[in-house]
Amino acid sequence: MSNRGFEKTLSDQERKDLAEKARLCRGDILKMTTLSASGHPGGSMSSIDMYLTVYEFANITPENWDSTKRDRVFVSHGHTSPGVYSALARNGFFDIDDATAYFRLAGSIYEGHIERMVPGVEWSTGNLGQGLSAGCGAAIAGKLRGEDFSIFVFMGDGEQQKGQIPEARRFAVKFGLNNITAFIDYNKLQISGDIADVMPQNIRGEYEADGWHVIEIDGHDFSQIYNAVTAAKKIDKPVLVLANTVMGKDVGFMENIAGYHGKPLTEEQLKEALEELEVENNFADLKEKRAGFQFDESLHVLRPFSSAVKTGTPRTYSAEENTDNRSGFGNALLDVVKETKDASGTPIAVFDCDLAGSVKTGGIEKEYAENFIQSGIQEHHTATCAGAASVNGVISVFADFGVFGVDEAYNQQRLNDINSSNLKVFTTHVGIDVGEDGKTHQCLDYIGAMRNIYGFKVVVPADPNQTDRATRTAIDTDGNWLVAMGRSKVATITDANGKPFFGEGYTFEYGRADLLADGDVALVSCGSMVHRALKVREILAEKGISVAVINMSSPLEPDMEMLKRFADKPVFTYEDHNADTGLGSIIAMKACDEGLNMKVRRFGAESYAYSGKPDDVLKLIGLDPETVAGKIEKEL
Repeated sequence: MSNRGFEKTLSDQERKDLAEKARLCRGDILKMTTLSASGHPGGSMSSIDMYLTVYEFANITPENWDSTKRDRVFVSHGHTSPGVYSALARNGFFDIDDATAYFRLAGSIYEGHIERMVPGVEWSTGNLGQGLSAGCGAAIAGKLRGEDFSIFVFMGDGEQQKGQIPEARRFAVKFGLNNITAFIDYNKLQISGDIADVMPQNIRGEYEADGWHVIEIDGHDFSQIYNAVTAAKKIDKPVLVLANTVMGKDVGFMENIAGYHGKPLTEEQLKEALEELEVENNFADLKEKRAGFQFDESLHVLRPFSSAVKTGTPRTYSAEENTDNRSGFGNALLDVVKETKDASGTPIAVFDCDLAGSVKTGGIEKEYAENFIQSGIQEHHTATCAGAASVNGVISVFADFGVFGVDEAYNQQRLNDINSSNLKVFTTHVGIDVGEDGKTHQCLDYIGAMRNIYGFKVVVPADPNQTDRATRTAIDTDGNWLVAMGRSKVATITDANGKPFFGEGYTFEYGRADLLADGDVALVSCGSMVHRALKVREILAEKGISVAVINMSSPLEPDMEMLKRFADKPVFTYEDHNADTGLGSIIAMKACDEGLNMKVRRFGAESYAYSGKPDDVLKLIGLDPETVAGKIEKEL
């Protein structure tokens, strides 16, 4: 690899070398897809000349792969993985025979869509429309770290139909991300045929309208590709290179045939194609190598993220104070950003979607504007951008309403988790506590949704004091976290002496339940329902029924050891979440897994609720303390 940058003109010898690599790569692409009997050869062959030119001259090598100052290459149309793997292998990142023989083989890192465990791959993609957002995330991280590097984003033309891409385009212009050069593989074909027939677009006009500079080239002319990047570096805007290409380039019977978007060749067709390309046909040897594959789980572990955070001193809200959990979060976040900046720790990027006043990130916007990323009403882009920033040297905080940060951006959060991001999602306005906003905004499924994403920890704190401590812990602990809060003010939870239960001496520990009041029968709750659970206890105490109230703030990891002592009687769960997918269902499943003879009676939302004050809505659907107390009394 030369990696001499994009500062001169391309020499005749460099053009010849690239052309020779491209010839070999096209053979690699066809061998891979035929060997696996699946994959996407057509787009890989139309993109390969661009991949090779950028990987050859950008500041990205097998040796500097761990440097935060390296250039980044994001490939959004991840189905062109054969082209990506071939270009990287031919530039020394790994052995080409390994990538070719093991492509799409169960247990291989060379999966059907590009994955971040492959050296040289920045972001696992294939869910189209997310690559440009990921590139923006890397650019934001670079700005906060004060590092100068180039970002290249490759996309397909059919992919431009995705709505997340305009979000990313506008974001890049707003934040002056002029180190981004994007390429579109403009072969004008997608799965269903001509892009103009499937969904007409004015791709160039749309980018120019959003403030991008557009350069149109022949995407198979190495000099034009190189010169476009050279020119882009001198333009004070994000630049799109619209590269006219040919699907199936250089194999006559494949060229401009939409069917080869996702259809491999037969072995007989492969033989013909390799002869046309004048590439050695070692298919039999690759077949034999594939048969001898040995799975190595360690290759699938992603590069770890290590951060340095100063969490500061927790704040304690007195029993007389009545505030909301979201304010507890906002104040704690402000403390952590201040303390960490003062100690020159890992930069913290706080992403907002036009909700700073509601999600309580306004303090960051006012006092640390450089850390505040206002993305507008663009949740899909923001979720991906924040996730990608978090694997590029910053800690990302994404604050939003539950229905937007979880439900609307679910696919983006799933892909963040696949990429092993270090993202801290703080959602307010969850559950029926949203009240008057009504069923469209009452996020009743945030626990159930995040339960499906393997790497996220979920915390639903009971009051502002626990929220404060959970916030500091989440930001300071590597990995993906969701801290979910309601909207309303809640009473400070106190101990038997009237002191704040989660005050001085309390340390938040993920997965540990809190016994707020002891008794004979367990009532388990979380979030804004905890103070109502305490009210249920009071009502039943007047009737001679002793109820223990347990705060289970980590619903995905319920503290079953605490519950075992109550297993001889029904265990009641109480939440303003979908009764079938929330805390109660998880406890019931865990009890079954552990072979506990425990009856779990779930109180939760059985359907979408109504618009109105939370207490009134809860009463309408039978989740107010009086109704729940009556049902518990009857059950016992």
